[in-house]
Amino acid sequence: MANFFRKRGQSIMEYAVLVAVVSAALIAMSLYVRRAIQANLKTVEGQVNAEINETN
Repeated sequence: MANFFRKRGQSIMEYAVLVAVVSAALIAMSLYVRRAIQANLKTVEGQVNAEINETN
C-alpha cells in the first residue's frame, strides 16, 4: 500500500514539473511575441507617418 502512494506522489510531482516547464516556456515565448508585435506596430507607424508627411 505504501508503494502505491509513493508511485502516485511521484507521478504527481512529474506532472507538476511538466506544468512548470511548459509554463516557463510560454512565459519566455510571450516576451518574444510581444517584441515582435511591437516591432511590427513600429514599422506600420513609420509607414503611416511617412505617408502623412508626403501628402503635406
